[in-house]
Amino acid sequence: MDESGATGDLQTALRHAAALLRIDPAAAAAQARAILTVIPDEPHAGVLLAAAERRSGRVDRAIDLASAVVASHPGMASAREELGLALLAAGRWIEAEAALTRAVGIDDRLATAWVALADLRGNFRGEAGDRLGNAALYPGQATAGALELARAADALLTDDLATAERLCREILKREPRDVAAIRLLADAGVRLGRLDEAEELLSYCLELAPDFHLARHSYAHLLLRKLRFREALAQIDRVLDAEPNRPSHLLLRAAILSQVGETAAAIDIYDAMLRQFPGEARLHLGRGNALKTVGRNADAVAAYRTAIDSQPAFGEAYWSLSNLKTFKFDDADVSRMRELLAADDVSRENYFQLSFALGKALEDRGEFDESFRHYANGNAARRRSVQWDADEHHADIERVRSFFQPGFFESQRDAGNPSPAPIFIVGLPRAGSTLLEQILASHSRVEGTMELPDIMAIGRRLGGGKKDDRATRYPGVLATFAAADFEALGTEYLERTAVHRAEAPYFIDKMPNNFIHVGLIHLLLPNAKIIDARRHPMGCCFSVFKQLFAHGQNFSYSLEDIGRYYRDYLALMAHWDAVLPGRVLRVEYESMVENTEAEVRRLLAYCGLDFEPACLEFHRTERAVRTASSEQVRQPIYASAVEQWRNFEAHLAPLAKALGMDM
Repeated sequence: MDESGATGDLQTALRHAAALLRIDPAAAAAQARAILTVIPDEPHAGVLLAAAERRSGRVDRAIDLASAVVASHPGMASAREELGLALLAAGRWIEAEAALTRAVGIDDRLATAWVALADLRGNFRGEAGDRLGNAALYPGQATAGALELARAADALLTDDLATAERLCREILKREPRDVAAIRLLADAGVRLGRLDEAEELLSYCLELAPDFHLARHSYAHLLLRKLRFREALAQIDRVLDAEPNRPSHLLLRAAILSQVGETAAAIDIYDAMLRQFPGEARLHLGRGNALKTVGRNADAVAAYRTAIDSQPAFGEAYWSLSNLKTFKFDDADVSRMRELLAADDVSRENYFQLSFALGKALEDRGEFDESFRHYANGNAARRRSVQWDADEHHADIERVRSFFQPGFFESQRDAGNPSPAPIFIVGLPRAGSTLLEQILASHSRVEGTMELPDIMAIGRRLGGGKKDDRATRYPGVLATFAAADFEALGTEYLERTAVHRAEAPYFIDKMPNNFIHVGLIHLLLPNAKIIDARRHPMGCCFSVFKQLFAHGQNFSYSLEDIGRYYRDYLALMAHWDAVLPGRVLRVEYESMVENTEAEVRRLLAYCGLDFEPACLEFHRTERAVRTASSEQVRQPIYASAVEQWRNFEAHLAPLAKALGMDM
């Protein structure tokens, strides 16, 4: 052993090689080769040499070396672990998962194998980007909490968010700069809806480790959740420069591209990945969502069906079919969903997705009592996983009403950017805003975009950036602003939203929650148009209750919460009418259905637009639509939805009470 530079026996030489591996892979490889010169079949030296080759970038060589050790020592867990890591580095994901699963099956103490396995299983499982690579260690980082971190990752993958958060915080008490724990804690925060806190954690994580690619992936996903799409795209493209073939990165890029209107490019990514992974349900689902956005309804249904064929218990695929609104489940679908819901091992996420889907299927069949039971079960399960405080929301509304008074608006009559380009559509979800957008976007001078987050982001920033801070400075801070400040913010809004626009002189921002910010919109953009999409309270609120939202709208999973939210909305819109008379045009869904042409002409006149027949043929307009009403607005107006809530009237007393209405 003298020629190797090591002293002592075999174990000493192996320990020396292992120590070198962390700091100098080339020296570790030399040490391992020296051992193998003396003892050609020494398996631990073979594993060390494979690891050194992998860390030096010679992945194919590492796979050959690790495979040889596995062939001669099939029960050696560390050899299978190294083989899995090398396959992972080569992008051979399915083989890597199999090797790592065998490794932890032999020895469940292999922390790095558990961490890599959690990351691999996150590549496709769960919402695109939501669980991707939950706990991979930062390359080269030695952490005493690796096994604890792996357990936290496993907890996150099984929706045990409290355990994941607790384990990460315990690691960070000992090692405050453990970037893997910081990243996992941020991922748990995203799942819990604490997006601002998660952003702070990930920003700090990337300051500590700028080349921690999976942390940057998490940051890109967070930006997607916060609807900051161009920033998200820049981050994921930076990651793909380093890891161009990693499925989780490609999936996230496809999801972001869909949101910025580059749906064809997103579909290309899904098609390319499906050539490599034809049986992966998550890819078929993502492709279906993209096809739905551009109106390829039949192709979307086929993609969702293929996802179910690939993964028969895939709740999100069933829910996606139901979310087409125009799709009808057959008897076999209904029976299968009932079986899946009754299974002992149904996950929380599958449970609420299947519940909403089965509720829709049974409603279409006229089985309203059982339909409501499934809607209620799905909402109750979803409500347990979101944060919402109706009292805090009511206090927010009252603070806005108290601040925005006629005298303040009068003092700022010359404030803001004078551009007339934006047309805001506000209100509640499921109130007809997508219909109004489609009508307006059918006009030659108007461009439809999406639910833009920019006004809400400006409001949050003015409040201090922390949504959960009850001492928020918004809207009181506006009292310190001069006219030039409001003009600058109006200009900022136009610049931020430019990425979603092309050449049309007007564009639509249909973020419904902007009803809270009508006063701010008026100050920033005094010539913008503001339209309140309104629907009968029972019809609107029950339609919200039936809808499973991908993100946000946390008030929507309880009849009582929905009723209170609607009342707060009515009170605030009445306030805007009083302090800004004539500023907001109210369009009632029922009137639009009953008197379509008259209402369309009234809408266009308010926006300063000449009448164009295409606005009455809105269902023929080809454009991407990203909301739950996407398929409905590709049909002529129909009246059947107006009174649908009455089929469930026997179950809606809690909603009527919350609304202050008599049944």
